[in-house]
Amino acid sequence: MLNLEAVSGLSDQIADIQSTRDDRNLKIEKVGVRGIRHPIVVFDESVGEQHTIAEFDMYVELPGEQKGTHMSRFVQILNDQSAPLSTESFCSLLEDTAKMLGAERSEIRATFPFFVEKRAPVSGCRSLMDYVVSFDGQTNPETTVSELEVVVPVTSLCPCSKEISDYGAHNQRSHVALKVKSNAPISITELIQLVESEASCELFGTLKRADEKYVTEQAYDNPKFVEDLVRDIAQKINRHHHIFEYNVTAENFESIHNHSAYAMIGRDKDNEEQRTDNNC
Repeated sequence: MLNLEAVSGLSDQIADIQSTRDDRNLKIEKVGVRGIRHPIVVFDESVGEQHTIAEFDMYVELPGEQKGTHMSRFVQILNDQSAPLSTESFCSLLEDTAKMLGAERSEIRATFPFFVEKRAPVSGCRSLMDYVVSFDGQTNPETTVSELEVVVPVTSLCPCSKEISDYGAHNQRSHVALKVKSNAPISITELIQLVESEASCELFGTLKRADEKYVTEQAYDNPKFVEDLVRDIAQKINRHHHIFEYNVTAENFESIHNHSAYAMIGRDKDNEEQRTDNNC
């Protein structure tokens, strides 16, 4: 039988090749692990704590003279994480990763499904809607920066189709991705609701017939081009006091074409530089 105590006692005597010197002296900007699935608790002001599973990409910068990083430490960091994930604790996770790996810089992206209970607009039937949420950030000796991103599925109805058709108008499901940097904690639910409020109509997990009639007519009365989606959302965020940088994209999975329509607006309020990239 294997003597575990004897093996454990040898740990200090086993060569640590990763920490040896590398004579090529080439710095590696990002080295680490990708696709680690790990259970987490997410804190959001609107819903409190929610248990979910996140997929992590974790990297550090490796000095040119060091042969390798300690990959197992990334997993250990996640295993030791006890605080619920939030915009604040995510910054601490970035800094702890750099410290534990002995690196000046670290970068982490955590992506997870986030669930919101919604009521159907007429029947009031309850159901859960899932959204893809990501925390993305970097730390270095000067600063730690994090971003919060939500991907929100919505309905969009074509204004042109409504205008030129004798009856009906084509609509489609759209994915709106909103990524923000803020100077104060931002609620995930708040960002989701902000996006949904500017769509032709929001989506629901369960709809009765009366609800289906409502959402169909709601979308028809509120047509939006993909350009309208990003502009209307951007206008709202421009008035948000805590968001100082954002990027919003919308992709319409067209029901009458075999391609998507796409638009993007990004803005850094600190330097007032605005970039746009709309479809033809």
